[in-house]
Amino acid sequence: MLRCALRSTPLWKCDSFIWTQTSLCYKSRGFAMSSQLGRKSTQAHALKQIRYYSQSGEEVLNVQIKRAAASPETSELSDKAERTPFYTHLQNSSCPTDVLDTLKRFPASHQHLSSIFSRMWESSKRMTDEQRRCELQLMFEHPMFEEVCERTVTDAWRMRSEDLAYSLLAIVNLGVSQNTGVVQTLLRVIQERLNQFDIRSLSVLASCIREMENSRNVQALREALRLLLKDRIPEIQNVLVLQSMMRAVGKNSPILLKNELATKALSLADGFSPPNTQYMFSSLAAMGLNFKPLLDVCSKNIAENVHEFPFNRLLSVLKSCHELHYRNYTLFSSISEYMANTFDMWSNKQVILFLVTFENLLFRPVLLLDAFAERIIQKSESLTLKDLLSVLKVFSLLNHDLKEKKTQFLASVTMVLESYLPKLSPTDLLKAIHCLGLLEHFPQTPLEKLLQKDTLDQLLEKGKQSDKIQRWLHTLDLCLRLDKPHLPPSLTSIPDLHISVPAPAVTANQEVLSAVRSIVGNDAVQDSVLEQSIYFIDCVITLPHQTEETCGVSLFSVLYFRIAVVCAPHTSFCFGTTHPRASLVIKLHHLEKLGYKPVLVPVLELSSKTEEEKIKMLQKLIFPTNLTFFVTDLKV
Repeated sequence: MLRCALRSTPLWKCDSFIWTQTSLCYKSRGFAMSSQLGRKSTQAHALKQIRYYSQSGEEVLNVQIKRAAASPETSELSDKAERTPFYTHLQNSSCPTDVLDTLKRFPASHQHLSSIFSRMWESSKRMTDEQRRCELQLMFEHPMFEEVCERTVTDAWRMRSEDLAYSLLAIVNLGVSQNTGVVQTLLRVIQERLNQFDIRSLSVLASCIREMENSRNVQALREALRLLLKDRIPEIQNVLVLQSMMRAVGKNSPILLKNELATKALSLADGFSPPNTQYMFSSLAAMGLNFKPLLDVCSKNIAENVHEFPFNRLLSVLKSCHELHYRNYTLFSSISEYMANTFDMWSNKQVILFLVTFENLLFRPVLLLDAFAERIIQKSESLTLKDLLSVLKVFSLLNHDLKEKKTQFLASVTMVLESYLPKLSPTDLLKAIHCLGLLEHFPQTPLEKLLQKDTLDQLLEKGKQSDKIQRWLHTLDLCLRLDKPHLPPSLTSIPDLHISVPAPAVTANQEVLSAVRSIVGNDAVQDSVLEQSIYFIDCVITLPHQTEETCGVSLFSVLYFRIAVVCAPHTSFCFGTTHPRASLVIKLHHLEKLGYKPVLVPVLELSSKTEEEKIKMLQKLIFPTNLTFFVTDLKV
């Protein structure tokens, strides 16, 4: 009855009680607890002083822990007599308090402590958040919990290395404060016995301290573990153990240690299971190490067996790739094609999570985008507001061409956008219009709401603190003046947004500039041109006027008068292609509106060529094949 009553307590009280109870029970007297127990010495007990740091790191305490001189034979016989019923009841316990109730019937020895804490943690993992909070509240106030913690403090020195590691892991995961004597005692005993830990125990310990808050004892243990690993890496033959070590050493470890761990993992790669392969990505991400040989092997394994990986693991791989700044076209293509081929299996939320992650990786999954666009056209009402904003962002930034489906797609997303207009904040509305503008679409109803004075005033005020909003407003202003969309009936003129953005801090690419001048001559080239205060052009080639006519038409009347040569880094293209993306798309579009013929030069591709190859490549980009004769005339 008491348990049911406590379960009905409001969650915030449960949560507050757990931490307050823990803090009061152990923080105020946790360190004294072990001292008091230490004073209960008898002739059969010896005393050992354990020295450990407090959580604050301001003082060092001496704690006396009793060393029992019990006969090993007696302990072994007692354990054999009670082991079967004790562990049977322990395994059948369905919650932490059931475990503690079991201790009333079967008194535990120091050999049972690790199993007790581990079982309490395991049983709580299967509960909902609400159940877990209430059950942990009951656990903290249970009288046997305090007794088990006291027993752990006094018997920590007698526990096996494996039991020490599992006990610490379970206690920390149960939410016991790191300030308490039981946690600090375990940390200190582990420090003293770290050299006795086998590889598996070190792996468990590594998993535990990775999630612990920083304190002097924890930090000292992390450093000791890193030093120990240098000598123990050759012993590791289990991939899971190795991955636990990799995650534990963290991003602040020496690069030499990280490389040794990654090299060891590469030597075990032939035995990787699918989970091992996926987990290796997140392990390397935890170290912050882009170890390409290992990542390439894992990518190949996943690409060849992509159907064996569930949704969450594939998404985790892609997120790790983004964190590591690692790109693999074969891996990305295989995942996107698998998603497209099994498209009906995935919900909107799952597809959007993949699309957003692919966009972060600058990868354009063509088949998946086409399939999702078709679903949106058929069932646009299934999109939530969050879904809609994500869809607009992905399709616009990746500059995806839907060809004959584009009109239907834009009509569908516009209808959804209009249905959410009452709920849209000014910032989200500006974001949506910005994305649609990249797709050269300006729906009148959303545009009318955006251009209302109250909405613009709010955005202009926010723009003072946000560079992103300023850029969006500036782009909107350019779109209204250059694209000249049909304005809503309520607007007779384009509002003056008074937006100014800083000029881009870039310089002309000298290699390209030199090559262009060698093609057309110095007089025809003007470098470092800035249009509309934002669009930087590496060089502009101005074609000379031509008075000769052919068949009554000027020979060069069909040519662009000015050619804008724009050098773009690899991040301006979708990964693995020369398909322009994001702001580069609107830049090229607006340069055309301003009377230029834009010529896009992929700098990464150009940098790998010789001088002669660069000139040939630029000549083909700048001048159409049927006008190559014009190059000679220009130089003359």
